[in-house]
Amino acid sequence: MSQRDYYEVLGVGRDASDSEIKSAYRKLALKYHPDRNKDEGAAEKFKEATEAYSVLSDADKRARYDRFGHAGVAGGPGGGGVPVDFSDIFSQFSDIFGGRGGGNGGGIFETLFGFGGGDRGRNAGRPGRSLRAAVEISLAEVLQGTERVLALRRNETCSSCHGNGTAPGGKRETCSTCGGQGSVHQQQGFFAVRTACPRCQGEGTLITKPCGTCRGSGLELKEREIEVHIPAGIEDGAQIRLSGQGESGRNGAPNGDLFVEVHVLEQSGFHREGRDLYTEVPLTWPQAVLGDKIIVATLDGEARMSVPAGTPSGKLFRIAGQGLPRLHGGPRGDLLVRVYVEVPKKITREQKSLVKKLRALEEKNLKKANK
Repeated sequence: MSQRDYYEVLGVGRDASDSEIKSAYRKLALKYHPDRNKDEGAAEKFKEATEAYSVLSDADKRARYDRFGHAGVAGGPGGGGVPVDFSDIFSQFSDIFGGRGGGNGGGIFETLFGFGGGDRGRNAGRPGRSLRAAVEISLAEVLQGTERVLALRRNETCSSCHGNGTAPGGKRETCSTCGGQGSVHQQQGFFAVRTACPRCQGEGTLITKPCGTCRGSGLELKEREIEVHIPAGIEDGAQIRLSGQGESGRNGAPNGDLFVEVHVLEQSGFHREGRDLYTEVPLTWPQAVLGDKIIVATLDGEARMSVPAGTPSGKLFRIAGQGLPRLHGGPRGDLLVRVYVEVPKKITREQKSLVKKLRALEEKNLKKANK
């Protein structure tokens, strides 16, 4: 079944700002929340609006959606939808969804998006948090590819309690507030939702004797060096995803990922446009008039280029294969050389005399041409 355009769902234009998108979703959430609107189809419209907001409120997902449509963000809950960050939506609209947002979202989301809403109690695993880092590389490194070593501080499984959170002799007891469910029912105005238990933070259990190293969290802050391979041809602003290199998950849940954003530094004498490079080379007036063979600097050495006689200032030449490679393989781009005639600020007496003779000769030829 075809999906509606997310911008159409929220009723905003494709150039809508973040605040316009947030405001549009707020209105729809209030209008179609299933605990307030019992009309047939209200729940589906609420679900559709929530899915649209989860994409358009995230810069990365929105960019992929704008470029590839639904295919760029597919693969989430609800059969072909997108992954919805319930806790993030709860935190942004706590006035609508009942205040506290649990790590796995409220019961209304579980029901609509097919997560079952069952016991999230004592052994519920929590995926590790993803991390972000940035590196800078040169154009020459884009040509060959390179490596970087990142120094990270991240939460890993506690070495003392092995992630259990308890000290020797300690144990976990069922939370009396939620009865081990990890969630509680909250009523606020028209809305009734299930949110993470405020006492056990969604765990469903409480520790009688916390681990002295991690204080019951099951995680320990450690310093690590992570090697990142940066492929040749990478674009400025591109992200490299290192799966499982984020923070550790709990109770068997997967680790988060590490996203490394690559910034390509400008290099004097070159300008990049995709795989092609642009440079400028000065010519003397005699070279432009008579033609010449010149040496052009490239990223990985030098190249010879012929300048034909009568070349005007600003003419663009192309040296094939002296640009940058395509990401993940393929031919290199080209080096485009723009020549310009350089006028000297100071000349010798002999040069000045010759220029005057040339000017007199040109004036004489011009008078003949005008007769």
